[in-house]
Amino acid sequence: MKKDYWPNEFKNLVTLGESTTAGGWSSCRERCWASELARLINEFQRVPMQLVNMGIGANLISTRSPQYENSGKPAADERLDRHVLEHTSNGHLVVPDLLVISYGLNDARSGTPLALFCEVMEDLIRRVRAKTQPLIVLLGPYFMSGFDLFGPDWNKATLETFHEYNDATRDVAQCNECLFVDLLAAYDNAPWLVHHDGVHANDLGHRVVANEIFRVLATHCLGLARNTQELEQHIAPWRDESVLQ
Repeated sequence: MKKDYWPNEFKNLVTLGESTTAGGWSSCRERCWASELARLINEFQRVPMQLVNMGIGANLISTRSPQYENSGKPAADERLDRHVLEHTSNGHLVVPDLLVISYGLNDARSGTPLALFCEVMEDLIRRVRAKTQPLIVLLGPYFMSGFDLFGPDWNKATLETFHEYNDATRDVAQCNECLFVDLLAAYDNAPWLVHHDGVHANDLGHRVVANEIFRVLATHCLGLARNTQELEQHIAPWRDESVLQ
């Protein structure tokens, strides 16, 4: 019997990550993968959920990352409480029941040791679950092509390094009852999904990312099928194939 990771509709989606999570380089906010994902989920829910996008450009997972001083601050491990666990909207605490965490690309590029990356990722998961119990989704690194374009501080990775981070993130997800999304497989090495800067997703890349996350959610979360299952009982015939006969 397939495991159902979330039996109810989602209420609050929080996305925590770096610049691609923040929207780089989609042509507008609505084409960022986080916004696209929220739209896909809401299309299948009776009650729309709220999106809180906490992406920061050049962000790293930890203050202990070697390039922390040259990164977009604060790092994930120092902003988790303020940006995820204690975030408020209109004076009300926004408690995520769906948390998507996206790190790896910048940490691989800047030389964060893989063991440190995994240690901090597991600590983030523990800290979240000590206060609330959302479904946590871990994204592997995005595909990129410009590994040699950004100077010595950010040129420490290759595509092989990305696959090592991808495999490690998958292992962390499996060991901690999180869902994992393999974005390298979703990109399938297609350079036309990458912005001309060689790092960020373009509009088409953002759509691929959103679609892949949604596919993983849809195949693991019964809650996304609730509205569809209810509608199935009342769908009026709408197909007319007589013109084809």
